[in-house]
Amino acid sequence: MSTRTTSEQADPVIESRDQLIAPLASGAKPADKWRIGTEHEKLVFRRKDFAAPSYDEPGGIRDILLALQEFGWSPVEEGGKVIAMSGDDGTVSLEPAGQLELSGAPLENLHQTCAETGRHLEQVKAIGERFGVGFLGLGMWPDKTRAELPVMPKGRYEIMMRHMPRVGSLGLDMMLRTCTIQVNLDYSSEADMAQKFRTSLALQPLATALFANSPFTEGKPNGFLSYRSHIWSDTDPARTGMLPFVFEDGFGYEAYVDYMLDVPMYFVFRDGKYIDAAGQSFRDFLEGKLPALPGEKPTEGDWWDHLSTAFPEVRLKSFLEMRGADGGPWSRICALPALWVGLLYDQGSLDAAWDLVKDWSMEERETLRTSVPRLALDAPIPGGKTLRDIGPEVLAIARNGLKSRARLNSGGDNETGFLETLDEIVASGKVPAQRLLDMYNGEWGGDISRVYKYSF
Repeated sequence: MSTRTTSEQADPVIESRDQLIAPLASGAKPADKWRIGTEHEKLVFRRKDFAAPSYDEPGGIRDILLALQEFGWSPVEEGGKVIAMSGDDGTVSLEPAGQLELSGAPLENLHQTCAETGRHLEQVKAIGERFGVGFLGLGMWPDKTRAELPVMPKGRYEIMMRHMPRVGSLGLDMMLRTCTIQVNLDYSSEADMAQKFRTSLALQPLATALFANSPFTEGKPNGFLSYRSHIWSDTDPARTGMLPFVFEDGFGYEAYVDYMLDVPMYFVFRDGKYIDAAGQSFRDFLEGKLPALPGEKPTEGDWWDHLSTAFPEVRLKSFLEMRGADGGPWSRICALPALWVGLLYDQGSLDAAWDLVKDWSMEERETLRTSVPRLALDAPIPGGKTLRDIGPEVLAIARNGLKSRARLNSGGDNETGFLETLDEIVASGKVPAQRLLDMYNGEWGGDISRVYKYSF
């Protein structure tokens, strides 16, 4: 989740609708300026007992963050607490229960993305060896209850944790127990944004299936392949889901602004602190009628903050965020941006991908989204088929897009090799969660602690 810092610059008050549209429109840039941003979270555990370390304990989350200074990272503080580290490779931040996230820098190609990921994992593994901690690439804690997990000292998390139980039964699980991989991508214009949004939103369930990696809850199989994805179905319906309006004629920046104005607020950030505005209306804020700050109108910074508090399957800020994938190990961290860059960053591939899904009805899209957490590649799509049936075609389209980009490394290789792990999943028909279940029911003998040997 976003890391907010105090700015000494005056923040303009919002006086017009143009200021609400501006952050979205500001993302439009020519294709040669498009970049790839990759975010990935990891579960942190003590090797001696597999427990999640707290923030303050020796060798805990604070010490892990501060140890990154030896690799050139700089602390970011909130209320006197280190909540993130900033560096050339982006930001390393702490998620609500101490999950460690790298929000990578905007990079030109996938070779750079994988190099960045490799540097990060080498750094945290070295720190982990010193402190006796490990890092696990899964979509959800396989064995921890909510009560067994620590809560990190970040103001927005305190507000969100109070609010989540009011609007859904699984929001606290989303915050405390899940991990994801995300990819952030650019667009050239409002029309390009709309086509990329629609295409990626329709195909997001395929990414959920390919990366499904959360089949356990509290030490036992939970009946899902991506329980992390299922959790979003009962987190907060006002800020999640498949966004039917994205597929309507005329969709663009204005429609997304209207959607965001109807998403209830979480907070307002003032003087380095978060003020609880959970459930209140940004529309009221624009009129100076926000109960949390009566008489005050929002600034542009407030709107940027609010844009980060919606959690649909694809999210628009000044770029598009692909949000459907479970956390996973190094090879799959590189594979997710390869999939989406291949599909979205070449016009021929984007057109081909949209052709695959453009005739699906909204009811069919919703049925797919609902079924994929349990069924993964066996989830139904229109025409009496399943995701398994279109998987090879989608990967072929992505591969053609990467070939067309022709971004080569020093050895002359293009970016298509990063799709190989997905080729293997589609060819076998077994997603990562199914392989974990096979081991749980086989060689592990039902001992969930064996999963920790698959740490980074």
